[in-house]
Amino acid sequence: MVAGRRITRAALVVNASSRTGTEAFEFARQKLHDLRVPLAECYQVTDAARLPEVFEDIVDRHDVVIVGGGDGTLSTAVDHLAHRDVALGVLPLGTANDFARTLQIPTDLAAACTTIADGKVVDIDLGRIGDNCFVNVASVGLSVGVTKALSPTLKRRLGPLAYPIAAMRAYRKHEPFSARLEFPDGDQDSIDLDSLLQVAIGNGRHYGGGNVVSPTAGIDDHILDVYAIRKGRLRDHTSIARFLRDGTFVEHENVLHLTTRTVLLHADPEQPINVDGEVVTSTPKMFAVDRNALVVLVPQGSTAAHLDAPR
Repeated sequence: MVAGRRITRAALVVNASSRTGTEAFEFARQKLHDLRVPLAECYQVTDAARLPEVFEDIVDRHDVVIVGGGDGTLSTAVDHLAHRDVALGVLPLGTANDFARTLQIPTDLAAACTTIADGKVVDIDLGRIGDNCFVNVASVGLSVGVTKALSPTLKRRLGPLAYPIAAMRAYRKHEPFSARLEFPDGDQDSIDLDSLLQVAIGNGRHYGGGNVVSPTAGIDDHILDVYAIRKGRLRDHTSIARFLRDGTFVEHENVLHLTTRTVLLHADPEQPINVDGEVVTSTPKMFAVDRNALVVLVPQGSTAAHLDAPR
């Protein structure tokens, strides 16, 4: 979608297995119709495993793909939309909705539909692990345990409050690990770390239901934010947790924080990797920032990103 050009052909894809997907599909379809968004195709996907084939099938036939779901659904979508002349419209239907929060897209469904009809086009960075893109954060350690503890029932019953409950459950079972960070671009020295609670690589600003990666993190800054939290004592973690919401936890003495364009993460023992709330791969893996890789519709007043690349 070229900046300044009206939408000519849009597709709506709603993950009906997301927290509010089933109820949202008909509402969004009618609201977008009322706003004169030209919906050519609409898909209510009840089996999330089918989402990749749906996105791959429709991406070349539309100038806007509107995706309703949580951060995991959006992370799946961007694998197929990256570096295409098509814009992503976001309907936040998940528990955390951190991607929408980063881009200042309203979580109210009617307002999110209005953003698609009346918003502006920006391009944003994506994180990349091989062929897999991520929008928010990829991580190993405690976050994987949290993801496994976040059952669909818990998320439906408690919404965002499910995250701290899952974190407490995961913390009790966590086993420390060691890691080595290598930086192929030479912008940082290699680092060996032991007795770790978590290592995270952030592309966006928000994760985990509103936590902030770091005070300076952004989705349009062309760098990755990397942090590692040492196991430490319970009182250290309590102190760190107090500052997760604004990102200043990275200033704690038990936290290493740096920025880079590319990082190779090794872990001992091998660790599963949580990518935008889904455990999809394992270490060792290379992480890189993919600059201006995705075009997104955001509110006119959003300051999270700009249109840098010509479209």
